Amino acid sequence: MLSTLLVEAHEELAPMIAPPWVFALVAAIVFIVLGFVTYSYRDVANRHADKVAEHDAAHGHGGGHH
Repeated sequence: MLSTLLVEAHEELAPMIAPPWVFALVAAIVFIVLGFVTYSYRDVANRHADKVAEHDAAHGHGGGHH
C-alpha cells in the first residue's frame, strides 16, 4: 500500500513548449514594444493646444478644459 501511495504521489511534469528563457525574452519584447507605444504618445496634448485655444475663444470659454 505504501508503494502505491508513493507511485501516485510522484507526478511527471508536463513538457514545456519552449525553454524558460524564451518566455522571458517574449515578455521583455512585449514590454519594450508597449513602452515605445506609450512613448510615441508623449506631448500629444500640446500639439493641439492652438486648436483648443481657438475653440475656447470661439465658444466664449475662458480657457482650460470643459
